[in-house]
Amino acid sequence: MKLQKDKPIERLWNGIYVENPVFCLILGMCPTLATTTSAVNAIGMGLSTTAILTMSNLMISLLKKVIPNRMRIPSYIVIIASFVTIVEFLMEGFTPGVYAALGIYIPLIVVNCIIMGRAEAYAGKKGPVESVFDGLGMGLGFTLALLLIGSVREMIGAGTWFGMKVAPGVYEPVNIFILAPGAFLVMAFFVAIMNKLKIGAARRTGWDPTENSCTDCANCAKLGMCSGKAAKETVEEAKV
Repeated sequence: MKLQKDKPIERLWNGIYVENPVFCLILGMCPTLATTTSAVNAIGMGLSTTAILTMSNLMISLLKKVIPNRMRIPSYIVIIASFVTIVEFLMEGFTPGVYAALGIYIPLIVVNCIIMGRAEAYAGKKGPVESVFDGLGMGLGFTLALLLIGSVREMIGAGTWFGMKVAPGVYEPVNIFILAPGAFLVMAFFVAIMNKLKIGAARRTGWDPTENSCTDCANCAKLGMCSGKAAKETVEEAKV
């Protein structure tokens, strides 16, 4: 079933699967790799980013006709920073453990390219309802990605999940998975799974994304799999 563009369900599905910010767009790598040493930290970072993304999308959409075009980016940063400050104070007051564990990565949400990217690409052009669901979808996709990575790293690297022991006395944790190399390994594993799923879905429609047969990137709707390779090759051939 094809979802109607810019409808709430389509925006949610787009953020969670079609354009998942971590597994598809490869955005927000700094918090993704740094805060997923445990499932609790991953959930904390994901939900706080979701709240900020949703609220900033709404505010930017409501003010898009008021903000001068040449002051667009500074205005977006001020709006996002305001919501980050609110969320930071709330986390410090109600979840001090998660706040202390995430540390500097909470204020760094201000410059998270996922939030700024959605503000520039979507919220600054669309209505408030669509923008809210776009932010919510992207935030949930980000949270799900962090939870998956954090769960795998914690279970393999520490032998726990949300602090609970996994197979005590049977399994010996592999400590490298809670270190930086483990983050890259788990991330690559999930990106490969996502690519496999998308390639399979594309092939079922009769299009093989591994073959560079498409050159109309401006109007491409092929799940964003080819990264414009076909068009770039065509341009290079024309130059020769």
